[in-house]
Amino acid sequence: MSYFKNTIVLFFLFSIGIQNSFYAQTNPDEIALKDNFVENNFYEAVKQRAIENYDKAIVAIQKCIEKEPNTAAFHYELGKNYLDSKQYIEAEQAFKKATELDSSQRWYWNGLYDVYYKTKDYQKSIAIVQKLIEFDQTLKEDLVSLYVYTNQKEKALQLIEEIESKAVLTANMEYYKLRLLEDSKANKDENELLKAIRKNPKSEQNYVDLMALYSQQNREDKAIEVAKDLAREIPDSEWASISLFKLNLNEENGKAAAEAMLKVLENDKVSLGLKHRFLNEFLIFSANSTEFDTELNQAVDILSNDKSINVAKEVAKFYYNKRNYEKTSFFLEKALANEPNDWESVELLLGNLVNAKNYQELGTNAAIFLDLFPAQPKLYYYAGFAENRKQNYKQAIEYLETGLEFVVDDVELERFFAIQLAEAYAESGEKKKSEYYVSKVNELTKQLKK
Repeated sequence: MSYFKNTIVLFFLFSIGIQNSFYAQTNPDEIALKDNFVENNFYEAVKQRAIENYDKAIVAIQKCIEKEPNTAAFHYELGKNYLDSKQYIEAEQAFKKATELDSSQRWYWNGLYDVYYKTKDYQKSIAIVQKLIEFDQTLKEDLVSLYVYTNQKEKALQLIEEIESKAVLTANMEYYKLRLLEDSKANKDENELLKAIRKNPKSEQNYVDLMALYSQQNREDKAIEVAKDLAREIPDSEWASISLFKLNLNEENGKAAAEAMLKVLENDKVSLGLKHRFLNEFLIFSANSTEFDTELNQAVDILSNDKSINVAKEVAKFYYNKRNYEKTSFFLEKALANEPNDWESVELLLGNLVNAKNYQELGTNAAIFLDLFPAQPKLYYYAGFAENRKQNYKQAIEYLETGLEFVVDDVELERFFAIQLAEAYAESGEKKKSEYYVSKVNELTKQLKK
């Protein structure tokens, strides 16, 4: 392994340099690394991140920060590694520090936006996009989307009108405009239903119709408020379980909340939007416990009949981001049972096995899925990666060279293949071939930096 390590270090030292991915307005601003200690650790961080060793990259860049705590670009680089490793709280802190030290760099703000978008914190995203619009006016469309997601419909419509006054609307903005105008019309129906409830509070159907209207508008909080009113006026209504779920969840009574959730999920009259909302809330509530696994599995099974979304896959994604490898695999197996040919589930499963460092299962699964997707290069990559980790270098080379033939117009994936081939050939003692692939990594990295 020593030859490969030495070669790859030289490759990064001579090829990456202090490149534009780190330091200009098209990337963060340029810095002279005069201190050898800082320079060496910076290069080490870049090298480790390039081969996805984020933990090692974080350690290296933190050493740079200890030496130069007021260098914004170092905090930005730290944020990127935390983001890539899905440590979102730490990523947010690092990007915030970068913007505090230098607010003029667009990419520092972009880092924060990436964190909030990944975590679906749309409210926080709004302030960041408003800042980013100073750099790029086209991001007004992103702001419209965020206003819609956060139910600030008047602001969204006003911004669309502002965009339309200066340019032709894109298809996406036209869609939002029509949808917002329809919602404005629906507000009249809302007022009529509210009046009907006040006039006859014992009529269940008015409550049900109003909850359905709010659900159509993605206003689940309002729908839950109506359910509470219904439970108060008509305690024996089957819709009362909606308010009971929220009440028990707020009081951290997990068993009672689970029972209420399952009743809601089994009610054919409740909208799918509200059902998914309840499952998401219960998922977050029970994320760090195994106490409610049975109820959670039941909930996923109930919603498996919904063909518009593979619920098991979405739950698996949740646990994937939590780095709960066991539950991720469990729900991905459910997802693939529902949709055996779903490539996203396949890719997520293999990525989960990489994170879990379960190279035996990674190799086995990649080989199995090759029967379903014989021209999918990522499967050959994962199979080769697994064989490299198991030190089966000859088998790794066979998978990797075969898969490389299927790579088309994907420079990053081609670079990953080259990294693995450089390692496999180095460990096999084939120095010239290893050097060829190291130079190939160098070449592809430069293409990605352009």
